[in-house]
Amino acid sequence: MTSLAQIILKFGMSSPEVARALSGGIRLSGVASALFHPWVISGLVLYFAAALVWLLVLSKVDVSLAYPFVGLGFVITMALAWAFLGEAVTATRVTGTLLIAAGVALLAMH
Repeated sequence: MTSLAQIILKFGMSSPEVARALSGGIRLSGVASALFHPWVISGLVLYFAAALVWLLVLSKVDVSLAYPFVGLGFVITMALAWAFLGEAVTATRVTGTLLIAAGVALLAMH
């Protein structure tokens, strides 16, 4: 959920309206324009929903077991950014992301 929220937030923050509002620097009006953009609101709502799901997970699972899975967000976010934003997936990014995933897998085995 948080990976998808990142992509949605990127759509909102990259929109021409927000870029124009923030072009003169960070001012209250520009920040308000960003915060009230539909994509940004959607991303923030999704983050909030993810936080609620996370609270549910923490009520059922040891945090030392659950938290390493947050690292999977790096893999998912990279894939979504490539698929929906056309971001480059370089060998360095893939290697780093796979190392994170391998660490998550190792932690999950115990």
